[in-house]
Amino acid sequence: MKIVCPDCKEKATLSDDFAFVKCDKCSYDSTYGEYVKYIAYKDSRYSDILSDYKDKKQ
Repeated sequence: MKIVCPDCKEKATLSDDFAFVKCDKCSYDSTYGEYVKYIAYKDSRYSDILSDYKDKKQ
């Protein structure tokens, strides 16, 4: 699945099992959980995503 890279804003790849996110253009590479946290902290529009993610992990 294609998603937006949080660093370079180009297309990144989300693995089918939602395990990792990788960007070939800027070499961004992280787990999906870290990607969600990174986006939520970087852009206040997504801050509620982080709280939903934390609630589901517990």
